[in-house]
Amino acid sequence: MTRIAIVGGTGPEGRGLALRLAMAGHEVVIGSPGAGGAGAAGGGGPAAGAASGLLEGRDALPISGAANADAVSDADVVLLAVPFEGLRPTAESLRDALAGRLVVSIVAPVEFADGQMHAVSVPEGSAGELTRDLLPDSRVAAAFQNMSARDLLRAQHPLEGDVAVTADDDSARRETMALAEAMPSLRAVDAGPLSNSRYVEELTALLVNLNRIHKAHSTIRFLGL
Repeated sequence: MTRIAIVGGTGPEGRGLALRLAMAGHEVVIGSPGAGGAGAAGGGGPAAGAASGLLEGRDALPISGAANADAVSDADVVLLAVPFEGLRPTAESLRDALAGRLVVSIVAPVEFADGQMHAVSVPEGSAGELTRDLLPDSRVAAAFQNMSARDLLRAQHPLEGDVAVTADDDSARRETMALAEAMPSLRAVDAGPLSNSRYVEELTALLVNLNRIHKAHSTIRFLGL
């Protein structure tokens, strides 16, 4: 069983991934900033509250909540599920604790303006590349940016689609792909180095806009692979 910490996991995307990864047999700790999140799911704090909500009717799932620093302390893999504006301060505050660990950015830099979702320009190229630069002693990958939080949280419904995984480190890419494929009906796709993560992240804005136009919940599948 892999111990996975989801930093900033109290949002819908983080909670959805926590649920699906726990259903796949992993131990998951939902992290949130500040004190008051540590302990079992029944404890205080936003992370514990998020974990408790996911466990309603699912007591056997290994999900708990903790403050971010505590969540990552014993984790094998760390998912960064913070909003883009929180990526730099969060990564900088946890840099030492994340040294040597596999860190997966699920961050998609997007903003809503003028009735549409827009991709945000990142000077480093992408959130994935920024994560790599902020965490030079970690093995960094990027994945899951296009997953629908709504679909992830609907545990009774199978997931569909492909998960594009980018990383400069081959082992980081392989391990992240294995995490994705542990969730039934998902296919992990090797999408090359982190420089390609900008294109994956930008697809998130397109998907949101398509779903608003068509009142749908579309997903990504790469044909011909």
